[in-house]
Amino acid sequence: MSTLLIYTHPNHQSLNYAMMQQAIRGIRDHHPDEEIQIIDLYADEFNPALVFNEHKQRRDMHIDPELNTYREQILWADRIVFVYPIWWGRPPAMLLGFIDRMMASGFAYVYRKKGDLTPEGLLKGKSVVCISTMQGPAGYLQLWLNNAHRVLMRRALFNYIGIRQVKFFEFGSMESPKGKHERKLNKVYHYFRTAH
Repeated sequence: MSTLLIYTHPNHQSLNYAMMQQAIRGIRDHHPDEEIQIIDLYADEFNPALVFNEHKQRRDMHIDPELNTYREQILWADRIVFVYPIWWGRPPAMLLGFIDRMMASGFAYVYRKKGDLTPEGLLKGKSVVCISTMQGPAGYLQLWLNNAHRVLMRRALFNYIGIRQVKFFEFGSMESPKGKHERKLNKVYHYFRTAH
């Protein structure tokens, strides 16, 4: 199996970074020879702005040369692990911009016939794990926001592009000294240590 980690946090001293390191450690302890690649969007200074003009046409997004390496990494991966904070009930604008630019028609999905109501997802067979942290309690997303984060990521994105196997870790109260950080870090490690 090959794993691509997409890390979206501006600070490498963050709990998100520690979560990513635990995922890597779990993978290495389970399958020492497994191939791992990392996309660090802030370190890459990725431009999340979606631009259409006379030089950049929407129909050409799937062949944008600026994104060639990222497309190759996504196609290469059997499993994609997203690590990010929840800000304002959703992933950071940096990650949403990455999704806007990357998941283009012709690369992530395609309409086979004119008039089709739903497209064919082109990234079938891959699995996704979303690891997210937030300041508020974990139940905030489910109870107050009607599960908006999972609906956005699973239904509006991953299912649309053909990915059906999606696992979520949504860790709340992460800025509290009672946030049980070590237990949550261990949970990430043990998942990847035992995942097939």
